[in-house]
Amino acid sequence: MSPTISPDGVYVSTQQLVALEARARDLTFLQKARSQQQLAGRMNSSLRGRGLTFEELRNYLPGDDIRSIDWRVTARTAKPVVRVYSEEKERPALVVVDQRINMFFGSRRSMKSVTAAEAAMLCAWRILGSGDRVGGFVFGDVRIDEVKPHRSRNAVIAFADRIADMNASLRADTKISAGSRQLDTVLDTVANIARHDHLVVVISDFDGHTGHTRDLLLQLASVNDVICLLIYDPFLLELPTAGDLVVSGGAMQAELPLGKASMRTSIDAFARNRGRELRAWQDELGLPMLPVSAAEETAPQLRRMLEQSAWRQRRR
Repeated sequence: MSPTISPDGVYVSTQQLVALEARARDLTFLQKARSQQQLAGRMNSSLRGRGLTFEELRNYLPGDDIRSIDWRVTARTAKPVVRVYSEEKERPALVVVDQRINMFFGSRRSMKSVTAAEAAMLCAWRILGSGDRVGGFVFGDVRIDEVKPHRSRNAVIAFADRIADMNASLRADTKISAGSRQLDTVLDTVANIARHDHLVVVISDFDGHTGHTRDLLLQLASVNDVICLLIYDPFLLELPTAGDLVVSGGAMQAELPLGKASMRTSIDAFARNRGRELRAWQDELGLPMLPVSAAEETAPQLRRMLEQSAWRQRRR
């Protein structure tokens, strides 16, 4: 671990994740053609016109159609209120967050596992704030925890608790079996649940991805809105030109002579090719593959990436 990482950047607590609620309010998820609006909230019905069955009054949320505002109630309460009809359907959301040992690495600011945890909670809070049910999966090397989607703060806090618990179990000397396929296992589970009209956010460094990973994402994206957040650390892209680096994967450790140009070139090529391969999925699968650095603050990056993704889709 680099001395530039503060103690708060190694592990993350439930309290820290809950405190991200305020920072999530200005995030924006782009919905596909199911609505004319750019939001992470209720979807308009595919039926023509507005529904005739009134469901509820609720406070106006950023992204709501202003035509749904009930002006009489708004005038009476001095707060914008919208009318919701039974044909306005919700979009349940599943947030999938990676807490495997490969995420327990960082060269500055925080471990990838902490950045992934922060990104997951920023997404969960924003989705809840938009009026949708939200739940998700937290997966490690041997365990997968599920929180079923609910429209409540308690459910999001429970999700934060599961993330923090699995994050706290990460140790540098963890031994894992070779050929672990936890990424594919959790995506298989998600695909069985999200059969249509879900928002699925996958947050991982995608270590150990396979052709089956690609197929599962394609299957999910064909019937749902899918966003992938690619968590990375810039260290491998900015290798020092001198000295040796000792790295450990838990079961073994190796010394890399970075003073040798051939070694730096080999590592650099591996890192860049892997990044290009994953980002190519964005065009292949038609889903956002957004890179988020563990070396920078998470919320501003996520805001910027989601805005750029929304702009690209509007241009199509």
